[in-house]
Amino acid sequence: MDKEEYHDFSNVEKQRDYLIPEEFPEGPFGSAIAKDEPVQNKNTPWQEGQRYQSAFNYENKSLHEGMPRQYPGAHPTHDDSEKDEQPPYKGYGNS
Repeated sequence: MDKEEYHDFSNVEKQRDYLIPEEFPEGPFGSAIAKDEPVQNKNTPWQEGQRYQSAFNYENKSLHEGMPRQYPGAHPTHDDSEKDEQPPYKGYGNS
């Protein structure tokens, strides 16, 4: 019997890779807490593949591959013509 390779669910992998930007990373508005220290948006070391999640990005890019946005003057999608899949969605969507 062949052993199958283990993978987390895609939403588990996304939670690990996509960070949510904080609205006020320096604390409450007008707060004197740490006013003389620089703002740190992340207090743990960066891991490979981690980035901040944007509200203006497709969540699952492989499902929108080759589909331009419909709104006039919209920012173009960042399709990679050489790749049809994007981690953690390998094997999902149009592939």
